[in-house]
Amino acid sequence: MPNSSSCRQCGFFSDTEGQIFLKIAVVSIPEKGKANKELVGYLAKSLKIGKSFIEITTGEFDKYKKVKITGNPEELGVKLEQWIAGGKNDGSDY
Repeated sequence: MPNSSSCRQCGFFSDTEGQIFLKIAVVSIPEKGKANKELVGYLAKSLKIGKSFIEITTGEFDKYKKVKITGNPEELGVKLEQWIAGGKNDGSDY
């Protein structure tokens, strides 16, 4: 969700096919990859991992994106659960 007042997670939603997505707001506008870059930075800071471990695999020019996060599955699972459970108060200060 580009052009927002702050970077934050905004909950879950499903598309017409029933696929579930996590909605994330970013401040940048979707121009020249700015919003994508901000999304990767926000995820990296929120999950406390390097940006190089996060890759947008599909949807670079679409509002629905698939993101690949590389690393130890157990550690990433715990970090994701904690971050999602934290909601808006994820402590990222991004």
